[in-house]
Amino acid sequence: MRSIIETVANEMSTVLANINEEEALQLSKELSSAKRIFVSGEGRSGLMGKAFAMRLMHGGFTVYVIGETITPSIEADDLLVAISGSGSTGAMYQFASKAKEAGARVLLVTTNKESKIAAISDGTLIIPAATKYRRPDEPRTIQPLGNQFDQAVHLVLDSIIMGTLKKSESNTDFAEMTKRHANLE
Repeated sequence: MRSIIETVANEMSTVLANINEEEALQLSKELSSAKRIFVSGEGRSGLMGKAFAMRLMHGGFTVYVIGETITPSIEADDLLVAISGSGSTGAMYQFASKAKEAGARVLLVTTNKESKIAAISDGTLIIPAATKYRRPDEPRTIQPLGNQFDQAVHLVLDSIIMGTLKKSESNTDFAEMTKRHANLE
């Protein structure tokens, strides 16, 4: 078991070391300037998106998850963060297209800068990790399916939130975030 844990940790270190800082800073800037943030992803990318949205809420951002019953219409000055390893998920493409039509900005978190969704996005955050497709340009992994992508998305987006809050003037600290944490548990 120790060998597997160490291999996964080494894989993640390699992926995280290859994140483009300018792309991460662009997402941070987009988060800071958005009136409201909308997050979307399908399957496990959607689960990572929900974790990201929760952390944004804890940080004091106005955030919604696409598909929830209380999600309002997206508008100009809003931001859609779409998470798709392939960058070609049909529903994500539709959401990105609709968001652009409404005047919102779109930022794609993906492994594929040349994807269909990337082509219509205002920016991309490339996660240089393996997906379930195992394209030749993806790193090798011992992990099944898109585990490596999912783990990297979670860690990178959490790091971007921490960096964004650190630079903001909101002074959101641990106590403030704790007050926003769910208390109906």
